[in-house]
Amino acid sequence: MYQSIAEIVQTAQQRGVTIAKLMLEQESTYSGKMAEEIIKQMSEQLTAMSLAVSKGLTGNGVASNPFLTQHQAAKLAKYHQRGKTLSGDIVLTAMENAIATNEVDAAMGVVCAAPTAGSSGTLPGVLFALEKKLNLSRRNEIDFLLCASGFGLIVANHATIAGATGGCQAEVGSASAMAAAAAVEVSGGTPQQSAEAFAFSLSNLLGLVCDPVAGLVEVPCVDRNVVGAVNALAAADMALAGLTNTIPADEVIMAMKDVGERMPRELRETGLGGLAATPTGNQIKFNIFGTEA
Repeated sequence: MYQSIAEIVQTAQQRGVTIAKLMLEQESTYSGKMAEEIIKQMSEQLTAMSLAVSKGLTGNGVASNPFLTQHQAAKLAKYHQRGKTLSGDIVLTAMENAIATNEVDAAMGVVCAAPTAGSSGTLPGVLFALEKKLNLSRRNEIDFLLCASGFGLIVANHATIAGATGGCQAEVGSASAMAAAAAVEVSGGTPQQSAEAFAFSLSNLLGLVCDPVAGLVEVPCVDRNVVGAVNALAAADMALAGLTNTIPADEVIMAMKDVGERMPRELRETGLGGLAATPTGNQIKFNIFGTEA
């Protein structure tokens, strides 16, 4: 099993293959499954992502039970359709996809944790925004997920992808970095450029706290996936342009781990600090649960 991003990049370069191919081979080796079976499983996960985006954007969208998040994706899509937005089409589409997915999650719908449910909108936000622009085939999209998984594997094994142990930098930050790396690869970038995009993206979100209002994965979680998706696109463009991150990707991962370990418990998914501890945040908690923070 690969132990670092540097090892993944070096192997891909030496063999002249994509990171997606390396991940498919590795999964086949460790699971004992044929490549075709793994691709089928990834295709099912891709379908789950696509259905969540579609559900969140159809009609008026969806709403969670406590109604903290409702119909934001559909509202953003209607704004986009008016053609007077400040951001471009790809960015707006990524934002819509990300919100749609996380609103479905908040409404107890089916999503694909990527790498977690709370960060489930970031990868599909980017992937389906690039679908038409890059004319991606189904297999291209599966390769996007395979490439992203390789970077996520290193984060999970050497740091954390859980908000409870590392803050939101570990969830949305990791998802954003995974999406950035995969976006570079499906755009024809090199393995090293994927690593640079990953490093840019995760570096940009270091220190992001996990402070869910009322302890629910809704506010500010849904909107932070928008940040993750847009950040990933920016990081991918920087890497494809030839920019390099001063700190190598593997060192950025360890920096994220260190920052997470230094965070007080109030800022690690306990709902006791940050936005959750504001007067409004406490009032929302009281309105839902009838208890003070």
